[in-house]
Amino acid sequence: MRRLTTLAAALLIAGGVLPGAAGAATGTQARCSTVWGSGTESAGSRSAVPLRDIRTGRHACFDRMVFDLASTAGSAGFNVRYVDTFRQDFTGDPIPVAGGAVLEIAVRAPSYDGELNPTYPARGKRALPGVDVTGYRTFRDHKFGTSWEGWTQVGLGVRARLPFRVVRTGDRVIVDVAHRW
Repeated sequence: MRRLTTLAAALLIAGGVLPGAAGAATGTQARCSTVWGSGTESAGSRSAVPLRDIRTGRHACFDRMVFDLASTAGSAGFNVRYVDTFRQDFTGDPIPVAGGAVLEIAVRAPSYDGELNPTYPARGKRALPGVDVTGYRTFRDHKFGTSWEGWTQVGLGVRARLPFRVVRTGDRVIVDVAHRW
């Protein structure tokens, strides 16, 4: 039973369904049903592990942004919410992010190590390095806000204010934004 539970959790995170499972969806429409919302999601953290990378992926029902951490030690906190204007922490400067709505994503994972050496090469007010959301159904744009006092801040432009979820795994914080309500 434990293996089935672990497999089910892995498939949920991957956006799939268990083959032959009771109530398993047979079409994309049914599989894409979400019970996610659009309100703020947050969780505390035990420690701030450095950020290693930010990457994105396309799935049948949602677009995904993954924050890869340098270690599985600790558990990164997060705060994800829709904002009218994406503002850089510390300065308060507005940062334009294209899209019908903007998610502000703050992850308790600095883009530097304990010696202040960069672990993720992003620059404030600029697009995330190596991330291309061209052709995504939901994602439109992204900007790096800042990494300050152990938190990294990103603005994610999406097509519209759509449901989202946040999942923490050992060395990742995952933000999924649905293609539709």
